[in-house]
Amino acid sequence: MTIIQATTEHLDDLVPLFDGYRVFYRQTSNLNSVKAFLKDRLTKQDSVIYIAYINDIAVGFTQLYFLFSSVSMKPMYVLNDLYIDANFRSKNIGTILINKAKALCKEKGYKGLIIQTEPTNPAQHLYQRLGFIKDKDLTFFWKNEQT
Repeated sequence: MTIIQATTEHLDDLVPLFDGYRVFYRQTSNLNSVKAFLKDRLTKQDSVIYIAYINDIAVGFTQLYFLFSSVSMKPMYVLNDLYIDANFRSKNIGTILINKAKALCKEKGYKGLIIQTEPTNPAQHLYQRLGFIKDKDLTFFWKNEQT
C-alpha cells in the first residue's frame, strides 16, 4: 500500500472515492460538482488530502482542514473525511490514513486532530482504538438555512 498527498494530478483517482463518501452520507452522486470542489481545495491548498493506493488503485482517502485553538494558541486539523472503498475495508487502510494524519501533526508541531463524524458512524470503534477520546465540549452546531 502507498499513501500519497493528493495534488490536482490525482483528481481522477480521488473523485469516485469522494463521491462514494458523499453517497455514504446520503447525498446524491454528482461527479462534476465533486471534481470542482476537490480541485478548488487542492488548488487553494486549504486542505490536505491523502490517498491510499493498492496496486495503483485508489482505495481510500482522508481530508484534513486547518483550524486554530485560541486557548492553546496552536494550529490543529479536523479530520473531516475518511472513506475506504467497500471492496477494501477491514484491511487497516483507515488506520494507516489516520496514522499518516497524526504523523503530519507531529511533524508540524500541531496540537492534534479533531474527527467530525456522525455519532452512528460504524468507524467509532476505530477512532477510539487509535486514541481518540469523545469530547463533550464540541456538541453545538449552527446551520445556515440559506445555503
